[in-house]
Amino acid sequence: MPTFHQRLNEQVASEFAASQQYVAIAVHYDAETLPQLAAHFYRQAVEERNHAMMMVQYLLDSGDEVTIPAVAAPQTTFADDVAPVALALEQEKRVTAQISQLAVTAREDGDLVAEQFMHWFLQEQREEVSSMSALLQVVERLRDNVMLVEDYLARESGAAAPLEAGAPPAAGGAL
Repeated sequence: MPTFHQRLNEQVASEFAASQQYVAIAVHYDAETLPQLAAHFYRQAVEERNHAMMMVQYLLDSGDEVTIPAVAAPQTTFADDVAPVALALEQEKRVTAQISQLAVTAREDGDLVAEQFMHWFLQEQREEVSSMSALLQVVERLRDNVMLVEDYLARESGAAAPLEAGAPPAAGGAL
């Protein structure tokens, strides 16, 4: 049975894969001249990369081996402008299940420090699933006029900081 630290190394790959997928989604929207959607997903890509780096820093601080696994290539073509957001929501739900399992593994290992570390990620995932669900509803509703999605994002999304307040430290700092 894998330990928390082994699973956390695996999660680093999932976070980097999520970052790559968000870059691919951003590029799709950028190519379609949808700058608000592109910027939203470029920010998401940086956020996921930072999550991976937080996990790397935790492993370093714990004195555990850090492995940086390869990731599968992201999906780069989409049937329409709704499909990327639907994929992003699926991805957030999958990562939420992975993070939940990490918290359970930490608890089963009796590693209270690791369990506490995962609490921030659990809250973050709840927010991510909620916001991506809302964006999917908007994109589905406005599929015939995606420019209104651009207006929605211009109104609703603020400039997010590269590292969220209260976040664990990331290896390399907030690059």
